[in-house]
Amino acid sequence: MERINAWNTYDLGMQKSCMDFADDYKCFLDEGKTERECIDRFVNEAEENGYIELNEAISEGRKLSAGDKVYSVWMNKSIVLFEIGTEPFENGMNILGAHIDSPRLDVKQNPLYEDSEIAYLDTHYYGGIKKYQYVTLPLAIHGVIVKKSGETVILRVGEDEDEPVFFVSDLLIHLSQEQLKKNAATVVEGEALDLIIGSKPVVIDADTKAGKEDKENGKEAVKNAILKILSETYGIEEGDFESAELEIVPAGKARDAGFDRSMVLGYGQDDRACAYPSFRAQIETHDLKRTSCTLLVDKEEIGSVGATGMRSRFFENAVAEVMNLCGCYSELALRRTLANSCMLSSDVSAAFDPAYASVFEKKNAAFMGRGMAFNKFTGSRGKSGSNDANAEYIAHLRDIFDREEICTQTAELGKVDVGGGGTIAYILALYGMNVIDCGVPVLSMHSPWEATSKADLYEAYRGYKVFLKNAAIRNQ
Repeated sequence: MERINAWNTYDLGMQKSCMDFADDYKCFLDEGKTERECIDRFVNEAEENGYIELNEAISEGRKLSAGDKVYSVWMNKSIVLFEIGTEPFENGMNILGAHIDSPRLDVKQNPLYEDSEIAYLDTHYYGGIKKYQYVTLPLAIHGVIVKKSGETVILRVGEDEDEPVFFVSDLLIHLSQEQLKKNAATVVEGEALDLIIGSKPVVIDADTKAGKEDKENGKEAVKNAILKILSETYGIEEGDFESAELEIVPAGKARDAGFDRSMVLGYGQDDRACAYPSFRAQIETHDLKRTSCTLLVDKEEIGSVGATGMRSRFFENAVAEVMNLCGCYSELALRRTLANSCMLSSDVSAAFDPAYASVFEKKNAAFMGRGMAFNKFTGSRGKSGSNDANAEYIAHLRDIFDREEICTQTAELGKVDVGGGGTIAYILALYGMNVIDCGVPVLSMHSPWEATSKADLYEAYRGYKVFLKNAAIRNQ
């Protein structure tokens, strides 16, 4: 059961391909720090590769056939892509699924205030984070503000070198005797994660970048100065925060890590380390027997809820619309299609960390560099909340990946009773299809800066292509 390190299987050509893929991936991480930014990138690249928007195909009355490619976006935060195969839909599809939301801080709807001549944005953390990891970091603001007129203002501040960054303060060590007696879960409280965004009681001129005195700022001079900057620069007012989606994320680009440049260090790799290889596999794999489908969704980090989460019906609705354009839709045909499909629920695994070996069961842990990791089950304690994949399906996947010399490994998320986690797998399994979790091992998962092996990223990409082309087991 000992797994081979993927780097040992690469010749010079494969090593170059692996490094080139990682360079593309780093660009994606830099451009896609929010769900909306990921969707923008995916749509642009999909259309460059011949995909058409599903609603456009419906309005034009197009008929789809083998080789045609369509995509559907839901609320700018989830996307599903299809390439039609030669086999009937009822034989099932081959589905890749991943999520594109990541832990972060979200700006509240009434966020802007001033205290002791410092201006803040009040935040609410999103997903599972160690709150103390977000203090004293350079942070950026990404997102949209939608005005009452319907106009959308896009904010992305803190990424370019000539732009300001923002931060959450921490208590200096000299005064922290009481703070340091707290446990790690409470040493920084959620309500203390407020973002510092200014401290001048004057207006900064948008053109000259110089400060100018304004006696009309009044009692909350710093807050009012910030509001004037927002008005002059972006055309927004305080009330517009009510209809905004602003995410606070680590500022800065993804970087190579290690003297050998074997790793990627960057924000949001859970689960964009699986989403990007899935998307690339989808747009690059053609001449298919079974229809391929890649599903990239929002809200996994908070339970896959809401209209853009996996529990929504948007995926099922999109499949029905595509089948209708192919002339094969009926309610029974839709149910058979979903039940006979195969899916890789592509989510990251916890990479074995020697510094914290006590929480792992080493025989059943994922190791960096040994390829994509398969989790037969996730959940916690007694597999609670888990999808538990069928042995027959796993055997089928072992066969197709071994034949194509894809490096894989198996894993659990830590020791029994120590922890656990969930994915979107169990939701898709409700249709009766074969589903298993698989993905890229990650060090420091859910931290502001996560680490992955370039070899694991590349093996996931190669493996996803093999899956779309060759998976063919049907439910019995």
